[in-house]
Amino acid sequence: MPPKADKAKGGDAKKGGDAKKAGGDDKKGGGDKKKGGDDKKAGDAKKGGDAKDDKKADAKEGEEKKEKVAAKPKKVKEEKPKSSRRQRKEKYRLKLKEVLASYHNALIVGVDNVGSHQLQKIRLATRKDSCVLMGKNTIIRKVIREMAPQNPKLEALLPYIVGNMGFVFSHGDLNKLRTLVVANKVPAVAKTGTFAPDDVFVPPGPTGLDPAQTSFFQALNISTKIARGSIEIVNQVHLIKKGEKVSASAVALLTKLDVKPFFYGVKVNHVYEDGVVYAASVLDLTQEDLFAKFITGVRTLAALSIGASYPTAASLPAYLQEGFRKLVAVSFETDYSFNEAKAFKDAAANAPVVSAKETKEAKGGPAAKKEEVKEEKPESDEDMGLGGGLFGDDD
Repeated sequence: MPPKADKAKGGDAKKGGDAKKAGGDDKKGGGDKKKGGDDKKAGDAKKGGDAKDDKKADAKEGEEKKEKVAAKPKKVKEEKPKSSRRQRKEKYRLKLKEVLASYHNALIVGVDNVGSHQLQKIRLATRKDSCVLMGKNTIIRKVIREMAPQNPKLEALLPYIVGNMGFVFSHGDLNKLRTLVVANKVPAVAKTGTFAPDDVFVPPGPTGLDPAQTSFFQALNISTKIARGSIEIVNQVHLIKKGEKVSASAVALLTKLDVKPFFYGVKVNHVYEDGVVYAASVLDLTQEDLFAKFITGVRTLAALSIGASYPTAASLPAYLQEGFRKLVAVSFETDYSFNEAKAFKDAAANAPVVSAKETKEAKGGPAAKKEEVKEEKPESDEDMGLGGGLFGDDD
């Protein structure tokens, strides 16, 4: 063959070898790609498995923590012991609830200037069927508001829980109870700035003070004199007026004279009776007073009804009486009669007959007597029969 043909064949063979080589390389690259894809899938699968394992591990750890927390004993908060003051308040609260539930009547009292010893005497005097209870107003209001839904009648007490006050609960007669409570009074000295519950008078007479203290009485405009080596008050002095503030000078004078002008005790201001609160002065009314007030009211109502021509139960007896009088008058003037009128007709028929002369005398009796009375004339000197003048003259 010619050399050109061999060269052409050699070139073709070289091209074919290169093509095979390229094909092999391509095949090798495809294999590498396939291998890389498998590796990627395996890596992803491994990562997914690891994530699942992590979740399971976290869930397991959470359950273990919960079990540990559940297994641990809970810490119980230790309650601090209540103070003595708080215990007293709780005890008083329970006592007040018990008393309000068991008693329905009570006296609302004021305890200004009343000591504990005096209250103890009142407790001893009323302990048989009564209960004396004092306390803080805030606690009393709180307890009453707590009990109001079950017993609405207790709300009537709220406006009167003011100032120095307390309760005297009882099942018995409230009027007798008030007498016992008010009877216990103690004399007390006057204090500067307080309001006088009564008028204070200083009586005239010796004071027992030496004459050196005369200037003190002069400053108070009290007239005095020195008698037997001591000061003596001449006239009665109205030192303190009721309701006014006690001055320092008045207190000083009463202290020098050793006078305790006031008597302090428990004052009954209001009465609570089964949901109704009224003034203590109502207890002073007796049954006779209540009956008299009722009759007065009925008479007033009857008079108003008759005056207004408006019949009521109160004015009905007056209307019946007036109607009966008119029927009897008609029966007298006519021949008509009825059983009730016969008694009046018989009494009129059997009455004694009075003559016209007696009637006139009866009518003109006072006038006739006045005419009979004559004025007495004074007797003259001549009628005395002295036989002449003073010196025997005939003139």
